[in-house]
Amino acid sequence: MDRVSIPVSDGGRVRVALISDTHSQPHPATVMRLSGIAPAAILHAGDIGDIKVLDALAAIAPVHAVRGNIDTRMPGVPETLVIDIAAAAPVRILMTHIALSGPRLRAPVARMAAAEGATLVVCGHSHVPFIGTDRGLTVFNPGSVGPRRFTLPIVFGVLEVARSGMTLAHVDVETGIKWLPPVS
Repeated sequence: MDRVSIPVSDGGRVRVALISDTHSQPHPATVMRLSGIAPAAILHAGDIGDIKVLDALAAIAPVHAVRGNIDTRMPGVPETLVIDIAAAAPVRILMTHIALSGPRLRAPVARMAAAEGATLVVCGHSHVPFIGTDRGLTVFNPGSVGPRRFTLPIVFGVLEVARSGMTLAHVDVETGIKWLPPVS
């Protein structure tokens, strides 16, 4: 299993940008919005499309990515990655492209996360922004910053880790403001 660590500030805090499903065409505002939040790292949860996408993101912050189902020509990009954030409230992340079946974690992903001691699973694939819990794990899909699919929003995620714990949120790429699902 591939592993990386994300360094934290002297105060034990860290901000990480979470993106997925760029499909070679990230929204034109993506770089500006990600630069604006000044992340310590960017996690890409697959369906990158073109390796040049990762190169552009690396100009903002170190990038850690997993291969999605369209990324067949990216042999250096792992299918699954374990990310450690040794903040004041440490977080271990299991990132893989396809992890959910509806709102539920797929059983093999849940077993892998448990075996790795992860508390957060980050995934992509559906383009549907999602924050939930299943089997004692927090699950986060940042949505997509690639071409719009149906009526889904173009969003990315932000993970903040501090002494008080972790927070997750979605940000609308077009407006730069926090995105919440519409209330029906």
